[in-house]
Amino acid sequence: MEENKLSIQNEISNEEITHLIYTIRGKQVMLDSDVAMLYNYETKKVNQAVKRNIDRFPERFCFQLTEEELEIMWSQIVTTSKLEDNKYRSKKYLPYVFTEQGIAMLSGILKSEVAVQVSIKIMDAFVEMRKFISINKNLFEKVISIENKMDKKFIEHDKKFDKIFDQLQLKENIKQRVFFEGQIYDAYSLIIDIIKKANKKILIIDNYIDDSVLKMLAKKKNNVEVVILTSDKSNINVLDIKKFNKEYPLLKVAKTNKFHDRFIIIDNKQMYHLGASIKDLGKKCFGINKIEDMKIIEKIDNLF
Repeated sequence: MEENKLSIQNEISNEEITHLIYTIRGKQVMLDSDVAMLYNYETKKVNQAVKRNIDRFPERFCFQLTEEELEIMWSQIVTTSKLEDNKYRSKKYLPYVFTEQGIAMLSGILKSEVAVQVSIKIMDAFVEMRKFISINKNLFEKVISIENKMDKKFIEHDKKFDKIFDQLQLKENIKQRVFFEGQIYDAYSLIIDIIKKANKKILIIDNYIDDSVLKMLAKKKNNVEVVILTSDKSNINVLDIKKFNKEYPLLKVAKTNKFHDRFIIIDNKQMYHLGASIKDLGKKCFGINKIEDMKIIEKIDNLF
């Protein structure tokens, strides 16, 4: 049973965790209920563990929200479902929040394998969030300046802010990136963002495909066709393809010896040149470049 719980938690992505991080009192924090959900604990038991070890949780690790702060936090949430379902109706039940240090302390107190593994993911997400805020500091300042001039009652403005945030995370405007050895997560994240752009078709040209590429393709939109052109050196078989097509149709794989380099073409409109095989992203220094010339895309497409 514990192995099943751990497996479920391991499927949670960094991106999903960052959506659970909010900014209160100038700090990035997570709600006690969200932490409990990730740890597979009841919220009450998490807070009881904190109270039993209260000397280990100074205010910079964990603190209770005020009613005003709770309202501010809800304004940071993309959807209103949490607000409608929230059980914090009075001051007595105002939630607690944990900073990154509080998460680290909590995992040591709970002493479960799930808590330890998930805490690592949560702290990685905090690091990514700080990096994201630092890179886009100027843009956030402009958005906040605009927000101060508008009536906070207009919910539509919040939606626009969320849209800006999501567009930045999807890296839609990135034309080229260089990844250094060890940047495996960042490289895979960018490839998945590219895959998610497709509305009709994804064409992948790579001589060294394996099942790790299929795992990334599982993130594509429904009904998007995938065509993979690869060589006899690929470690992918008919059974892998059949299993994939049962859940995420439609995948076609063909063999060719016409290509040396790696390419991804999205909807016959966007083309990316990869300096390394998709399965080896992050193992060595390599680059990803977006090719803007439609004539090149058409020439590649006409080869089949």
